[in-house]
Amino acid sequence: MTEYDAAHIQVLEWPEAVRKRPGMYIGSTTERGLHQLVFEVAGRPVNEALAGRAGVVDIALMSDGGVRVTDDGPGIPVGVDADAAGPGLEALLTRFQAGARHGGRHEAAMSALAVGPCVTNALSSRLKAEVRRDGVRWVQEYVRGASLTPPTVAGPATGSGTTITFWPDIDIFGTAKCSFAVLAERFRELAFLNRGLDVSLTDERPQGGPRAERFRFPRGTRDFVAFLDEPAAVPVHLDVIAFEREDPRMAGTLEVAFRWSDSREERIRTFANGRSTPDGGTHAAGFRDGVAAAMTAYARAHRQLTLTDDDFDADRISEGLTAVVSVRLDSPEFHGATRGFLGGDTVRSQVAEAVRAHLTAWLEGHPDQAAAVISRMLQGIRRA
Repeated sequence: MTEYDAAHIQVLEWPEAVRKRPGMYIGSTTERGLHQLVFEVAGRPVNEALAGRAGVVDIALMSDGGVRVTDDGPGIPVGVDADAAGPGLEALLTRFQAGARHGGRHEAAMSALAVGPCVTNALSSRLKAEVRRDGVRWVQEYVRGASLTPPTVAGPATGSGTTITFWPDIDIFGTAKCSFAVLAERFRELAFLNRGLDVSLTDERPQGGPRAERFRFPRGTRDFVAFLDEPAAVPVHLDVIAFEREDPRMAGTLEVAFRWSDSREERIRTFANGRSTPDGGTHAAGFRDGVAAAMTAYARAHRQLTLTDDDFDADRISEGLTAVVSVRLDSPEFHGATRGFLGGDTVRSQVAEAVRAHLTAWLEGHPDQAAAVISRMLQGIRRA
């Protein structure tokens, strides 16, 4: 028999544990993993902004391969007051889950991983943190997760906030580069789902000069539906039907926006606690149930469906429908490792009930637009 005792157990401390098996923490050492590094650092300031403690979050892809994330919040606690005021700078950058967000319903979930910025630090050849707090500017630098010095006073500060700049380690990521388009898509999505969020993304790498986009959408999911609509499509009704509702029975909130156009495509995007759920789930099913029930009842009451006509079902309502369905739950029931499908029977029934009630009221209050939507559905049935 092979002898096995404590001498055979290898214990990897931070940051070696992360650097030895980076895929366990960020999923990949390709471009996707680089984006995860950005999201782990950006998660904290994004939630500071949503809580009203910061105004703007700026992300810059630098020409030398680094990434700079800046906010104008109160600044991460530093020094002797760190523990009292929250996770301090060193804890945030060297400990798992120190201040990392778990994607509760009042927070923006940057990803399904949420391991915290310490992982970004461990997988960067160099990281520099600058904190502006209480009139003092603090600076600390790291190399591959190890601090060179404690946080050091570098002079007076103008304003407040935090800037974290990191350079992904090429020994781990090779020649992979962050995609401006992929990052822009995610930050745009977050801004649509969180009306209080103001994010700018700048790419300083192009030889022709930097390009930048700012993501701020005061109308939230209404703007999201307009963005998703096919540019050449003609809306069947001008209004985007939208509402928000708190429902204690499912311990959460629901936000829905939708509109029909003359397109033959369906564009329905669903989210749970800010995470995309590409595989759908009970919130998606509940939305379809509610729309089908409201449209069927209204069409029958106004004799646009006869007694021999079938009810509108999920397939019949979907042609030309663009929708955003977002739930925020205290205890979401995600299925699968990637959290792409939302479970929970209560969610389905409550979403269906809310959608049916709101859509019914909208149809009754907009008879001309209601007739146009039902006519659109009947045309689709006849074509089929």
